[in-house]
Amino acid sequence: MPYRLRLVVALALGSVAGTVHAAGFALIEQNASGLGNAYAGQAASAQDASTIFFNPAGMTLLPDRQVVVAGHLIAPNAEFDGTVSPSIGGGNGGDAGGLAFVPNGYFAFRLTPDVHLGIGMFAPFGLKTEYDTSWKGRIHAIESELKTININPSIAWRANERLSLGAGLSLQYVEATLSNATGAGAPVPVGRVKGDDYGWGFNLGVLWTVQAGTRVGLAYRSEIDHALEGDFRQNGAVIFPTVYADVTLPDSLALSVSHRVNDRWDILADVTWTGWSDFEELRIRRPNNITLSQVDEKWDDSLRFSLGVNYRLNASMTLRGGIAFDQTPVSDAFRTARIPDEDRTWVAFGLQYRLSPKSLIDIGYAHLFVKDASLDELRSGVRLRGTYDGSVDILSAQFTHSF
Repeated sequence: MPYRLRLVVALALGSVAGTVHAAGFALIEQNASGLGNAYAGQAASAQDASTIFFNPAGMTLLPDRQVVVAGHLIAPNAEFDGTVSPSIGGGNGGDAGGLAFVPNGYFAFRLTPDVHLGIGMFAPFGLKTEYDTSWKGRIHAIESELKTININPSIAWRANERLSLGAGLSLQYVEATLSNATGAGAPVPVGRVKGDDYGWGFNLGVLWTVQAGTRVGLAYRSEIDHALEGDFRQNGAVIFPTVYADVTLPDSLALSVSHRVNDRWDILADVTWTGWSDFEELRIRRPNNITLSQVDEKWDDSLRFSLGVNYRLNASMTLRGGIAFDQTPVSDAFRTARIPDEDRTWVAFGLQYRLSPKSLIDIGYAHLFVKDASLDELRSGVRLRGTYDGSVDILSAQFTHSF
């Protein structure tokens, strides 16, 4: 990778400390205007240029030119309590979560009366869990981190007064780091694999106006295959200069409804399917297809359901609320210390304030109640058993300007 491009990617990824917010390691935090609704109805609402991520067809409802900049502070909590056998000493690892900042930005403009173009830059997937180096599960995991950055040029076409179609191209960079103890010595010997790759995919969208004030959106994002290449180091020294890992980041399909009840109230709803069953194993291999490590994942496809409301308090302010249920793709039998995922329930609220006829700010907050996750993982002859107590808090802000 050319040095300048590597530097740009590093700066972009440096602020995307990917913790797990949606089920699996998907990041749904792609705007602040939707957070207050728990992201209900985002493929149909098309309230701003962030529709480039949720449904590119929605650009046909935007002004001539619009820019959106958003940022999210995300504070996950994941605390383990359990035992290890045979005993290798160590504590429960501390809080495996950590504060993260996730930015995104979008620009959309009208090319002709019926054609809009746009581009988005965001992180569609992210993961980070990190334990104390000497914790009792150090053979299973210490650090697990996946970062992505996605550039998404898009086009939308208004076929008629009721129907709009959209499409986009996803150019995606991924970087992954995995570490764990490779022995029981003191100091703890730590093996670390780090690699990266580029990939590409696409997204499609349809937006149908059923009647004035009622829209239905259908949006699809394709899976993206990555063949990561990197190295394996132990305590900083290169052991294997070249290692590989194949990762497929899943496709998704969202069906959304946005309905204006009257001049004050909107109702939004959404169901999203994500094809996590592509994640069958985490296998790291050396040249000549020699396996360095392998973990069976065997994830399942998952669903997310959400319901939201908007209330227009006056000409300047809109209040938002929403709830959602995120189904985990991880079964109890295949849960690991690297990704101790479980079902989560969202409760969210937010507000939008109009600064001027052309400028808006959005602020949103959500608390995610994460179901206690049980763990029974055998790795290298060491069995780790216990339970995770988890939750997530998200605070988001967004500036939108039309011109």
